[in-house]
Amino acid sequence: MKNLKIEMKWALIFSIASLLWVAVEKSAGLHDEYISKHLIYTNFFAIPAIIIFILALKEKKSKYFLGTMNWPQGFVSATIISLGIALLSPIVQYISFEFISPNYFENAIQNAIKIKSMTLLNAQTFFNIKSYITQGFLGGISMGIVTGGIVAYFLQTKNSKTLPLKK
Repeated sequence: MKNLKIEMKWALIFSIASLLWVAVEKSAGLHDEYISKHLIYTNFFAIPAIIIFILALKEKKSKYFLGTMNWPQGFVSATIISLGIALLSPIVQYISFEFISPNYFENAIQNAIKIKSMTLLNAQTFFNIKSYITQGFLGGISMGIVTGGIVAYFLQTKNSKTLPLKK
């Protein structure tokens, strides 16, 4: 468990950053007055997400692997961080939409109907806590693994032998 301390720390940091991002979106009006622009601006969270993965894998490389990390080691670490993010995601979603932005789903449904991108039934099916918990969990795993794999590639020690993962 001690060897996963860095991954758990960064999964928690990512989750806190996600909550802060939701709070910023809410305060900027992207969950109500400017909800039609939400889809555009929410994607900018990719920037802090990538930075968090870079910092996490740099710490793992320097503190755990003592400065030498190959791609499989970085990829496994990133995958563990992604699983941690996914496991914390239901809590993050609950806090986000019960406490930070409790009217988000209602506003998103109304916006989807207004711009005719969804029917009422489709919007209600998509914009609800259960759907967002599922999306957050699956997105945490998939996007985290992809992002982590790319970051691990760039942070691997050059000229280190890449060992295959043990089966």
